[in-house]
Amino acid sequence: MELELPEFLTINQYGEIRLTGHRIGLLHLVDRYNEGYSPEAILCDFPTLSLALIYKTNAIYLDHRAEVDAYVATTRAEIERQAGLTSPGPTMVELRERLDARRRATAS
Repeated sequence: MELELPEFLTINQYGEIRLTGHRIGLLHLVDRYNEGYSPEAILCDFPTLSLALIYKTNAIYLDHRAEVDAYVATTRAEIERQAGLTSPGPTMVELRERLDARRRATAS
């Protein structure tokens, strides 16, 4: 994102923009705003935030809507890409072999 982030927004090592000092992402607040939530309703979903912080975040979004929307689209695409990479996990045969091996190890 080309926007210079204010002190209340931080970008982490994965490129996710979060509210500084919180694990809540900009994406989450933008989603709520676009769903029609009022700042007070957003506060109900995220009670660790202050109402002032929610208002400041909404103001940044409204002042830089194109940049934030581009960030949101890129972030969603990455989430979907990563969701498609999820491994299926072990098969039932592999799980049974692990269980049998563990039983044999504890029996000896």
